[in-house]
Amino acid sequence: MTAFDEHERAQWAGRATAYQNSYASLCAHPAGALLDAARAGTGDRILDVGTGTGTVAALAHTRGARVTAVDAEPSMVEAARRRVPEADVREALLPRLPFTDGAFDAAVANFVLNHVGDPLAAVRELRRVVRPGGRIAVTIWPYPQPPAQQLWTAVFDAAGVERPKDLPRVAPDRDFPRTADGLTGLLTRAGLAAACDTISWSHRTDPETWWNGPAGGIGSAGALMRRQDPATITRIRTEYDRHTATYRGADGLLALPTAALLAHATVPTHTG
Repeated sequence: MTAFDEHERAQWAGRATAYQNSYASLCAHPAGALLDAARAGTGDRILDVGTGTGTVAALAHTRGARVTAVDAEPSMVEAARRRVPEADVREALLPRLPFTDGAFDAAVANFVLNHVGDPLAAVRELRRVVRPGGRIAVTIWPYPQPPAQQLWTAVFDAAGVERPKDLPRVAPDRDFPRTADGLTGLLTRAGLAAACDTISWSHRTDPETWWNGPAGGIGSAGALMRRQDPATITRIRTEYDRHTATYRGADGLLALPTAALLAHATVPTHTG
């Protein structure tokens, strides 16, 4: 594993409940489109990589697919097993999956490439475990960030929070632009002729639920939040309430504009 992978494992350790109670509903939005892009249907052998608490796996099961799901974090594996007892849910980490070549009809990875230290190796591994003619579909968060994700940057800036310089990042020679062209280019380097769609929506959520993500240590905002002292947390909360007021509706819920990139491809039936 790279230093970035090790950081991600520490970052997510034991956080299945915190994730389910905060950002899970945000990440769930593209699940249907992801499975559509993978052409997941009755009887298909579907691999859900980075299943989290099992949202995509559960939806694939309702479509009649034969579902295998993996996640690197044990608490996520346990949550997914409870949610989709019919699925084969295992602990596994990209880019080394415990499956034979061509074992699946399709593989999906919902926001997983944002969390691996070697994205190209991860995509190549997805290709390895999918049969020729099978499908691969992946989502990522784009950059520049959409307003929902930019909100946290604005809040931390207004609260005067300094950014740490010691957090690991994906090595420049392994990274890729988090754009439609960058994502399709990544899949192309893995030997896949990919197309990419942008999915845009307004994420409606309770203000406390949105706060609970970083407050519970989820994501890069959570990694930053965990380093702050109580006085700074109070300052962040003040700025959070101020900045989210713009997005609050009459019902008290936030309506946060956001977007994801969805790339999909068919595994070639021949080499060369």
